[in-house]
Amino acid sequence: MSKVRTRFAPSPTGRMHVGNLRTALYAYLVAKHEGGDFILRIEDTDQERYVEGAVDIIYRTLQKTGLIHDEGPDKDGGCGPYVQSERQAQGIYLKYAKELIDKGEAYYCFCDKERLEGLKKVVAGKEIHVYDKHCLHLSKEEVEEKLAAGVPYVIRQNNPTEGTTTFEDEIYGDITVDNAELDDMILIKSDGYPTYNFANVVDDHLMGITHVVRGNEYLSSSPKYNRLYEAFGWEVPVYIHCPLITDENHQKLSKRCGHSSFEDLVEQGFLTEAIVNFVALLGWSPADNQEIMTLEELVEKFDYHHMNKSPAVFDYTKLKWMNGEYIKKMDFDKFYEMALPYIKEVITKDYDLKKIAHMVQTRIEIFPDIRDHIDFFEELPEYDVAMYTHKKMKTNAQTSLEVLQEILPVLEAQEDYSNDALYQTLLKYVEQKGCKNGYVMWPIRTAVSGKQMTPGGATELMEVLGKEESLARIRKGIELLSQAQ
Repeated sequence: MSKVRTRFAPSPTGRMHVGNLRTALYAYLVAKHEGGDFILRIEDTDQERYVEGAVDIIYRTLQKTGLIHDEGPDKDGGCGPYVQSERQAQGIYLKYAKELIDKGEAYYCFCDKERLEGLKKVVAGKEIHVYDKHCLHLSKEEVEEKLAAGVPYVIRQNNPTEGTTTFEDEIYGDITVDNAELDDMILIKSDGYPTYNFANVVDDHLMGITHVVRGNEYLSSSPKYNRLYEAFGWEVPVYIHCPLITDENHQKLSKRCGHSSFEDLVEQGFLTEAIVNFVALLGWSPADNQEIMTLEELVEKFDYHHMNKSPAVFDYTKLKWMNGEYIKKMDFDKFYEMALPYIKEVITKDYDLKKIAHMVQTRIEIFPDIRDHIDFFEELPEYDVAMYTHKKMKTNAQTSLEVLQEILPVLEAQEDYSNDALYQTLLKYVEQKGCKNGYVMWPIRTAVSGKQMTPGGATELMEVLGKEESLARIRKGIELLSQAQ
């Protein structure tokens, strides 16, 4: 079998949608699992949708995610150019379209917009265009006359109207369509540019692509692709159509949801490695059902035969969980570097920020979570004394007031405010009182934080806050509890 060659062929129309990233990832994994080549091709034939700077986004995203291409606009492997507008300028697509015309597999169409509008019809509640092959019946002389006169034209594929066409997809199996459903799609537009569908077939063949990975929205177009391959006498590639990605409400994942692109997710505090890992599982799972995997492990385990047919749900909650698992395993120095901007958004006082970072690393799922975890360090929030009541700890407002009043002079006399020293001091008090640790630690932690959930225990918080601030907050707790009596 020839060397596996896959391609990722994005259009530069803005940020990279999660669906496009998954296509790139799967194409990369299919190639690398078999020791093959992964090619990048820029499909900029739709000039109306072209967005300035979008090509840079494509390069940047692939670089960040580790999906390094073997060939592309910046790495000529002998199949260039790898940008469709450059290929169009060389006349590649028009040459092949004319070859199809000579074979009777395509024809010039000179119909104007007004006539085409009149061909619209409604099928199953949807308005569709079905071309009636009007220009197929023009004589050679009529065609040449119109071309010489400069009449605008497109080139259409000449599809049969009877019989059926069958194509094989690796995920969905054999799919047969009635040829009456195959509209004569446009191959070359009136501006001279090829359509996405035609350029794909020509470029995939010329670049030796063996496996075509794409979303299942292209399933319905595949019979037309196959007819083009057959018309040229080219080998049909292996088709791998990926399932649809939906949101939690089982609607197609749209830009409006706020987390549909790679850059959206990065801006929301997700790690690139976690995004790649999560996206890999949108429609595929390894035989051993492992969930946390590096890119190298994905390459080793990826078998496209295990892809699903049914839609994959983008579970934002699961992505956050997965991201949290990656954060927990991060090298601390790297974590601190990434967490520092979020910490500094909240903390302006002269605290040990590394200690704060240590506390939150195992407790957050995304970096913006840091803010809510540490805001109390900057300023004690207003809180309800009901928080001092904890059934499991057997504490309430009365017992908490008693603990705080008794421990205050002990902590006032304490000079060493390191975590270990404070913990030993409080442990002695617990032993003398003959109670459980939580009976003492809960009221102190509540007093110094004013929050029900904190990233560290009472003594860890006090170490960061320091003696003066810790004592001030405990006195405030005593005051609030006294007023509530």
